[in-house]
Amino acid sequence: MSQDFFTNPASETKDSYVLNLYITGSTPQSLRAVANIKFICEEHLAGRYQLQVIDIFNNPGLAEGEQIIAAPTLVKLLPEPVRRLVGDMSNFDRVLVGLDLSRRSNA
Repeated sequence: MSQDFFTNPASETKDSYVLNLYITGSTPQSLRAVANIKFICEEHLAGRYQLQVIDIFNNPGLAEGEQIIAAPTLVKLLPEPVRRLVGDMSNFDRVLVGLDLSRRSNA
C-alpha cells in the first residue's frame, strides 16, 4: 500500500481536521484501521477532514520524523492539540474522544 490521501472536498473550513494514519503494509490490522478511520471521518467529520495514510514499510523516514513506534498509529495534527492513537481504531468511542468529538446520541 502506498501513501494515500483522502480529502473531503469541503475540508478548507476553520474546523477542519488533518489526520495521518501510519500503517504497516496490508496486514489485517492495518486494513481494519484504514476502514475504521474512514468510516469515523465520514460519519463525524464529513466535509471537514484530510486523511493521509502512510505505509511505513514504503516510507520509513516519515515514521521516524513523527517518532512512530507502533502501527497502526493515528496522528491528529489539527485542530490542536496534537494527539496520537494506537491500534486498529475499532474502539469508536475511544477514537472519538481522542479526536475531541462526542458520539452522536441515538435518542
